[in-house]
Amino acid sequence: MKRIILMVLRLFYRVPGFFLNLIRMAKPDYGTDADRIAYLNKNAADVNRKGRVTVKAVGVENVPKEENFLYAPNHQGLYDVLAFLETSPRFFGVVMKKEVADIILIKQFRKATDSLPIDREDMRAGVRTIQEMGRLIKEKHPFLVLAEGTRSKRGNITGEFKGGAFRGAQIAQCPIVPVAMIDSFRPFDEGHTRPVTMEIHYLPPIPYEEFKDLKTGKIAEMVKTRIDDEIRRTLAERGETLPEDPAAEAGPQKKA
Repeated sequence: MKRIILMVLRLFYRVPGFFLNLIRMAKPDYGTDADRIAYLNKNAADVNRKGRVTVKAVGVENVPKEENFLYAPNHQGLYDVLAFLETSPRFFGVVMKKEVADIILIKQFRKATDSLPIDREDMRAGVRTIQEMGRLIKEKHPFLVLAEGTRSKRGNITGEFKGGAFRGAQIAQCPIVPVAMIDSFRPFDEGHTRPVTMEIHYLPPIPYEEFKDLKTGKIAEMVKTRIDDEIRRTLAERGETLPEDPAAEAGPQKKA
């Protein structure tokens, strides 16, 4: 919360202009998707810098340059989407919980990016949202879905990935790009405003042919495994380990 307040105080004067630009971005004559993501990249980088957050992006070259796809990251907290907005080379929409979809600025962002609200309590409505996401990936641009449904609240330990989130990739017959978020919980969950660094690792895409015959639950397991392996590999390079027990205390543990 302290870092959110810091960001708001340091960027309050820019909110009106950002608000108006998001409204413009929703109009067909705004420009190309490349123009849209360039604007979002720049502004997200400014927000992160003012919030004393450094985003280290790894593997950006893995993001498909032409073909549309589904971003499938682990979900550590409110900060995750900001990391994507600074580093993603492709314009994308987001499947977001309906509880936040009409909050000022988020509402304008949702409309500017064709993002979709999802009702996590209504299964039928949720299915329709995922189907619409598949259609938009096929016809317009990439999407980001948070397959855990809610943030893990256990630091770098991932939660269960829901299979239904990947139905949209089957509908669109598009690649899935697993993305490992590492230390993304730190900016908003650690309760201070000291400089922090988080990492976002774009992993090699999983082509449609590799998962087209799998049930969505198996796809979820495949994506989660690749993300978990990347998180463990990265932490090991730092001399840190991740608890294997899902009930263990959140966050990496230093090696003895």
